[in-house]
Amino acid sequence: MEEFIQNLPDLDVSCYVRNMSTPVLVSIGAVVAATTYYLATRSRPLPQVCDLQMQSVEVQGGDLARRSVLLTTDSPLTHIYDDATTLYEFFLRGARVSSNGPCVGSRKPKQPYEWISYREVIEQAENLGSAFLHKGNSKTADSHIGIFSQNRPEWTISELACYTYSLVSVPLYDTLGTEAISYIIDKASISTIVCDVMDKVNLVLDCINNTKHSVRTIVLMESPNTSLIERGQQAGIHILSLMLSVMLSDPFLPPSLQPPQPKDMAVICFTSGTTGKPKGAMLTHGNIVSNCSAVIKITGVRLLPNDIHLSYLPLAHMFERVGVMLIHGARIGYFQGDIRRLSDDMKVLKPTVFPVVPRLLNRMYDKIFGLANSPWKRWLLEFAFKRKHSEIMKGIIRKDSIWDKLIFNKVQASLGGCVRLMITGAAPISPVVLTFLRAALGCQFYEGYGQTECTAGCTVTMPGDCTAGHVGAPLPCNIVKLVDVPEMNYLAENGEGEVCVKGTNVFQGYLNDPERTAETIDADGWVHTGDIGKWLPNGTLKIVDRKKHIFKLAQGEYIAPEKIENIYMRSDAVAQVFVHGDSLQACLVAVVVPDPDFLSDWTRRTLGLQGNYLELCGRAEVKAAILEDMLRLGKAGGLKSFEQVKAICIHTELFSIENDLLTPTMKAKRNELRQYFRSQIDELYAGIKM
Repeated sequence: MEEFIQNLPDLDVSCYVRNMSTPVLVSIGAVVAATTYYLATRSRPLPQVCDLQMQSVEVQGGDLARRSVLLTTDSPLTHIYDDATTLYEFFLRGARVSSNGPCVGSRKPKQPYEWISYREVIEQAENLGSAFLHKGNSKTADSHIGIFSQNRPEWTISELACYTYSLVSVPLYDTLGTEAISYIIDKASISTIVCDVMDKVNLVLDCINNTKHSVRTIVLMESPNTSLIERGQQAGIHILSLMLSVMLSDPFLPPSLQPPQPKDMAVICFTSGTTGKPKGAMLTHGNIVSNCSAVIKITGVRLLPNDIHLSYLPLAHMFERVGVMLIHGARIGYFQGDIRRLSDDMKVLKPTVFPVVPRLLNRMYDKIFGLANSPWKRWLLEFAFKRKHSEIMKGIIRKDSIWDKLIFNKVQASLGGCVRLMITGAAPISPVVLTFLRAALGCQFYEGYGQTECTAGCTVTMPGDCTAGHVGAPLPCNIVKLVDVPEMNYLAENGEGEVCVKGTNVFQGYLNDPERTAETIDADGWVHTGDIGKWLPNGTLKIVDRKKHIFKLAQGEYIAPEKIENIYMRSDAVAQVFVHGDSLQACLVAVVVPDPDFLSDWTRRTLGLQGNYLELCGRAEVKAAILEDMLRLGKAGGLKSFEQVKAICIHTELFSIENDLLTPTMKAKRNELRQYFRSQIDELYAGIKM
């Protein structure tokens, strides 16, 4: 070929050009211009921060532990910016890089967002913190500041007030229930509680009624009425407004600020848990800063002061509080407090950063496909997805393709139209849902895994890695190892076992609870998560099972019910499922909640039956068809025969936080579910002929 090219005669093209007409030259010029424009503006793949085929490496002498390839040594990351080693310094850095720009904002119905600047937030926090000190709180005192509120600017101001004077915050949330709140107040020796509304003040007073308690002050974000103040006085508690605390700064102002050090405690985050009393995970400034810094480093995303985050996930949980926004001088806009108005908030705020939980993504996915209610619409939707997905697998992330304009623009507009970064965590997400929404939303979309005991996350997916079904590589702030679980046949030498985490993001233990601390953190400092993981060939982690909640059947076989439930919930007809078994029985049974949004369509397609939700749930043939579909999915998912349920009962009310069958983080409360459905479970076993 080279010889052929070399032997080509020299061509004198000048004669051709001279003989061309003006329209031809104009056409060539247009083509050249169009080609130049395309090459200059075409979408390019995301820059890869590492070789995606090897995202983690073994730590030397570390019992098969692995670390992120972004670390050049085995020492975990502590911080990413030298001027931001505590959460207090996060705010100071944000104020500097934003040039005192907008910090936090909120809105009233049908109104635009109103913003408070970084300097104003810091000044209000200094004044509120000095009021805390005036009321007897201090770094050396064995007392803490409770924050009992929905997401709003005052939440962040109260939190910063604690950080300004090295005080420790303890988030509270009403879904814990009065008994748990009373337990936390006592366990954490909470002396001051900041509440958003009077109902929460009354709830606190109900919790501590006629008991010895540590609460001396309640700061209300609203103006308290006379009867509430009098009720507080009867309990020995001073109730005052937050605005009054902020305004009356001069009498409270201490000689100087008392900023914390990285080793100082920042927050005690009580985890609801699925069994037992809440546990107070103690997290230092260094823990939280290292976790934030690791997320920034691994995603490679550099936020700007004009970036906006919509805060709607509960601030009482660490997933929402890992503050990558404030360190970059970006803005946080809070939802109105009503999840039903979230879509309206997004359209007004137009966030660029949007953390989500799988439950919201599942509803979004179901709604999109629910609208594709004809074969033609379904074909077009799937065709558009395939075209976008092929680009994503090349690392090209965009929302300006022809498919975005024709198909996906409405779903993008429902999120405000400006989202460029999303991250999901807190629970498993279906690879099908994640893959589809990555294409439909056209933004960088990460999946993380972790728990409060690791501050928030311990793994996250890499930029450019658009495969699904794993939770990414270890964060640079920690190392991860898998340990043997022989009773479940998971062995570390096979790359499988219980996920254990060690690093600068690992918590300091549970408050005043050495026994449960020892159950979670071993003598070498490893947090045992209770989750079963598997290393994939590219160095990412896949969560495959759960060690906790396992039980034996009568024949001695171990069962991990959550693994089975996750497979069964792939059925279009199933919204929720609770699998049960015990050592006195030789098989499994389940309680199934059919999906209210899709059962009617599913039964019409599958059985040719029509009717409303309750009518269909009451029909024996519908129950039999749902069981058959679950067993089909179980077989396809590799379940052994003893892992398949033998009988189900149908329940028509979703498990929820409100009916006390789910935790605030949407995990099943298995003890409560077992007790709630005791009679149905007994009936199922009585009807099984073994």
